[in-house]
Amino acid sequence: MANQKGVTLIEILISLAIVAIIMTAVAPSIQSILIKNKIASQINELSAVIQFARNNSIDQQISTVVCPSSDYSVCSNDWDAPKIVFIDIDGNGDRGSDEELIATTEAISPNNYVTGPANSLMFLPNGEASGNYTLLICHTDKEAEYARQITITLQGRVKMSTDSDRNGIHEDTTGTELSCP
Repeated sequence: MANQKGVTLIEILISLAIVAIIMTAVAPSIQSILIKNKIASQINELSAVIQFARNNSIDQQISTVVCPSSDYSVCSNDWDAPKIVFIDIDGNGDRGSDEELIATTEAISPNNYVTGPANSLMFLPNGEASGNYTLLICHTDKEAEYARQITITLQGRVKMSTDSDRNGIHEDTTGTELSCP
């Protein structure tokens, strides 16, 4: 009797069927995890650049602005565009040719979108914000489980949304569940 070296066709087909069944069951969960990780990454980057701007305004004792800008020069209201941080010498909220660009971020992933204020975020020399601001990041499928929010208070504090009741949907600072427009 000769020793068998290899696998039969039936063994290969059974193995492929098992792998296919496992992949069908696991793939949706993996996709959800990937979406959540991408949104968490982008909300963390946005939060970090906002906190950097506030800290810069306090350290330098000068107004600092965060705004979206597709050309890294002129502010827009499209929060999906890259963000710029600059020192606002004249205090008008727009970047002039003599105002230094101190930080930038990448654009938001094409699978996500951000809704934010119609104007720039401005931090005053004492670290206060020039207004209350809210930025909401969502996935393009508009599922509430992927929504994340950053709130900037008048004192300049940056707060991230949390899922305090652990139902899979984050809430804003008032406890209301987030939803994507």
